[in-house]
Amino acid sequence: MILPGATLGVLGGGQLGRMFTLAAISMGYRVVVLDPDPHSPAGHIADQHIQASFMDHAALQMLGDECAAITTEFENVPADSMEFLEQFCKVRPNARALHIAQDRIREKSWLQELGLPTAPFVPIYESTDLDDAVRQLTAPLLLKTASMGYDGKGQVMVTDPGEAHAAFISLGENPCVLEEMVELESEVSVILARSINGRTEVYPVGENRHVNGILDTTIVPAAIDEGLRNDATGMAVRMADAMDYCGVLAVEFFCTRNGELLVNEIATRPHNSGHYTVDACATSQFEQQVRTMCGLPPGDARLYSPVVMTNLLGDIWQGGEPAWEAILNEPGACLHLYGKREARPGRKMGHFNYLAESTDAALNSVAGIRKTLGF
Repeated sequence: MILPGATLGVLGGGQLGRMFTLAAISMGYRVVVLDPDPHSPAGHIADQHIQASFMDHAALQMLGDECAAITTEFENVPADSMEFLEQFCKVRPNARALHIAQDRIREKSWLQELGLPTAPFVPIYESTDLDDAVRQLTAPLLLKTASMGYDGKGQVMVTDPGEAHAAFISLGENPCVLEEMVELESEVSVILARSINGRTEVYPVGENRHVNGILDTTIVPAAIDEGLRNDATGMAVRMADAMDYCGVLAVEFFCTRNGELLVNEIATRPHNSGHYTVDACATSQFEQQVRTMCGLPPGDARLYSPVVMTNLLGDIWQGGEPAWEAILNEPGACLHLYGKREARPGRKMGHFNYLAESTDAALNSVAGIRKTLGF
């Protein structure tokens, strides 16, 4: 076990790295952040900020020499950088898990091999793959880049071969997946923490609502039947076991109108839809990240209160500093701002959690806050 007083490293200095750093410091650890951004939100509060590329081997070695264990705040850190770090200290989750999660073709193919359901899809490597792929699937379709897409970026809806070819060009003719759009009843996610010896704690299933491809709200517990909740939890645990995973894992699912549960994607890290855990659960997803990377057992994942998490995007800064009293005057509301220097439309600047006796009561209170803040 790696105990308080040791130094932990994190690759990536955005809001997820910041919340990891806050959790680690509160538990008595030192934290070193590696991120190229001089204004990294996590770097500002860490004990040390190494400002360098994720592919800079000299900087990676400096991080590895300093730390007892290293984790990451996002999937797109090059897997070979993680493999390079493994010669200096513990790296959790491992490079294999990141390799699967950072490429949609690998991820969906791996899920198929496990026998887990996804939306019908076809890998696209070259433009010559498109015509046959469109014929195999039922429109409307989504063409998604195999890597680097997030918050609705890197995907285009298409209905025929001509649109598919134009979309492929617009996405830089990089490898993609072409998949059927499914008729959704809802979208849900499961967050779990798994230790190095396989002990697992699973949080309650959350229902996610998106606006313009960006997560807007997570409602916990999700309003889905017990069978779907059990299926989602069971699938997420099965994935973690198959990867011999150590860390926090998030799995997003589609609940279709005909009652199917389909795996959408996985994230090998804490997740936006798990931010509610900071205020509403016995152990936050970020404390779990610290615990699992340090060889400690996961903490209790029980939910203390129904909760609604709402993202705060840069759009609400366009008229000046938002009226934070709309949140801070509410006893059930907990505000979290990320320390980013520049507010831009669509940029995640913070979130707030609203705890109440029921999700309906929380949603009603959130609606009032949203009206005051103008979103």
